Amino acid sequence: MKNFKTLTLVGALFLMATSCKDEADSVQPNQLLKSIPATFADQTSEFAFDFLKKHNAAEKADKNYFVSPLSLHIALGMLANGADGKTKEELLKGLGVSSDLVTTNRIYKDLIDNLPNSDPKVTNTIANSVWYRNTFSVEKNFLDILTASFNAQTYAEDFSNSATVGKINTWASDNTNGKIKKVIDQIEPTHVMFLMNALYFKGDWKIPFKTENTKDASFAGISGTKTAKMMNMTEKVKYTNRPNYQAIELAYGNGNYVMTILLPNEKSNVSNVLNSLSGSEWKNFNTALSEQKVIVGLPKFTLEYETNLNSVLSNLGMPTMFSDFADLSKISPPAGKLKVGFVKQNTFVAIDEKGTEAAAVTTIGIELTSAPIMPEFICNRPFVFFISEKQSNTILFAGKIVTL
Repeated sequence: MKNFKTLTLVGALFLMATSCKDEADSVQPNQLLKSIPATFADQTSEFAFDFLKKHNAAEKADKNYFVSPLSLHIALGMLANGADGKTKEELLKGLGVSSDLVTTNRIYKDLIDNLPNSDPKVTNTIANSVWYRNTFSVEKNFLDILTASFNAQTYAEDFSNSATVGKINTWASDNTNGKIKKVIDQIEPTHVMFLMNALYFKGDWKIPFKTENTKDASFAGISGTKTAKMMNMTEKVKYTNRPNYQAIELAYGNGNYVMTILLPNEKSNVSNVLNSLSGSEWKNFNTALSEQKVIVGLPKFTLEYETNLNSVLSNLGMPTMFSDFADLSKISPPAGKLKVGFVKQNTFVAIDEKGTEAAAVTTIGIELTSAPIMPEFICNRPFVFFISEKQSNTILFAGKIVTL
C-alpha cells in the first residue's frame, strides 16, 4: 500500500546517515568522525528504530509525522548526566549507551563537534542549552558536564517573567534558521529547568530534480486519493528491492548525507515496513543498495509537527523519570525532589526540487515533584546557637561558630 507516511521515515533515517556510511567513492571520508565507535552507531540505530516503532504505534494512523531520533538521543543524554539510581539505569539502557558516562560523553562531544563538518556542501548544526529558574540551586558539576561535553549554553532566568518564554522560543528559532519559532507557551510554577537540543539540516540534492518535470499526480493515501506536486527524474541512484519494500538512496552535496526512502510494496504497508526494521536490517539493505537507473517520483511537501513523547519513552523502558520516584539528584539533590514533566519535539521539513530543509527541537521540562520537599539545613558556614530552658524561656548559653 502506497502511503505518504512512507516519507516520514526519511526524517528519522537521514539524520542517521553517517552512522552507516556507504563505502562508495562518492562519499568523502570524514576523518574526525572515525572517533565515533561502530558500537555506538549500532546502539543509536537500534534506539532510533525502537523509538520509531513505539511512536508509530502511538500516533494516529492517518497522521503524517516527522521526528528526530538524534535530537531526542542527545537531549536524553544530557538528562542522563543528572540522573542516578534506577532512573539513570533506565535512561542508559533505553538509549543503548555505556554506563561509563565519561566515555559516552566523549562520544557525544565528538559527534556534536564533527558531524556538522561531514560535508562542506551541506549545512548541519547541533545546539544545546540549559535554562533554569534563577532561584533554583543546580549542581555545578551537572552544568559543567553539559557545557564541556554537549557545548551547552546555560541560562539562569526569572521563570516568573513572561519574557523568559520569549527568550526560550527565540533560542529555538535562532538555532533552526527560523523554522521552529515556538516550543513552549508558558512556564508553570513547578518548572525549574528546561534541557533543549536543536538540530538543523539544509542540503541540496547531488542530482536535483528539474522543476519542469514536476507535475500534478494522484497520491493514494489512507484518507483517500488526492492530487500532489510530483517531482520526477530518471537517473542513476542507489536502489534495492526487499521482500516487502523497495528502497532508494538520494544523495545531498558530496554524498556524505543521504535521504533513504522505503516504499512498501502493494501487499505491505508503512507499519509493516517500520516493524520489520532493526539495526541489522538497516545494515542489510544498505549493503544491498546498488547504483542503477531508476524512474523516481517524489512529492514535494512541507510539514510542521509537534508531539509529546512521555508515553512513548515510558514504553521504551524509561518510566521512572516521569514519576515522583525519579532520581535526578545530580541536577539538584535529594532524590525525589525533581522529575521530568514532559519530553516533546517540534519539527519541520520541506522537500522540493532543489533539496531538503529540516529542523527539530527536543525540549525536556524538569519540575518539582508532588512529594514534600525537605528543607535543607546544612551548617557548612558560620552559624550561631543557643541552649535554653523552655518553661522559663531562659537562655543559658549562646554561641557563634565561624571556624572549625
